[in-house]
Amino acid sequence: MQRTPEQEAEQEAISKLVHQCLTGDPQAWQQLVVSQHRRIYAICYRFTGSSSDAEDLTQDVFLKLYKNISSFDTQKGSFQTWITTLARNLLVDHFRRTRLERASDSIDASFDGEEDGPTMADRLADPSPSQEHHVAGLELKVRVQAALKQLSPELREAVILRDLEDLDYKDIAQVLKIPEGTVKSRISRGRGELAKLLQRIEGQVM
Repeated sequence: MQRTPEQEAEQEAISKLVHQCLTGDPQAWQQLVVSQHRRIYAICYRFTGSSSDAEDLTQDVFLKLYKNISSFDTQKGSFQTWITTLARNLLVDHFRRTRLERASDSIDASFDGEEDGPTMADRLADPSPSQEHHVAGLELKVRVQAALKQLSPELREAVILRDLEDLDYKDIAQVLKIPEGTVKSRISRGRGELAKLLQRIEGQVM
């Protein structure tokens, strides 16, 4: 997938900020955090389903970024792919640490954190929704998040990066350190399972 002129311009702007950060420019660091915060928080929230965990993990991502930014190499890929890889590694560690807690999770667990990043529900919502549309959008958001939590970690991260974060297959393969063919297979399986889970949840709600 070829990047659009807008995406190229965004990458150039981010690269410029990174170079300014490396020279010790605190304002550039602040701008870099602001430019990436919403997207990183959204990835963390969609993977964990918890606003408090997502906030903590987002802070951890930027702390790790601050310590490792000098190792970013513009020749090896985009900054967004690099920071997404940092986030993914922290999410994997978090997943392993909370495995026992998660084993007791259920679809009826409380849904927290409404102030998350844009989701599939946001994309489907009317640009100027009525109250009814707004409520329906929130309900869909809850169902999508509940279904995502039931996917296996490898399928969940593939679907999130492709369908919700709009990364191309090559970037996802780089983030997950797997072949593009495996990426496509996981996305296909993940979409299929997500559709089945959403149908099941819809049946429980009706």
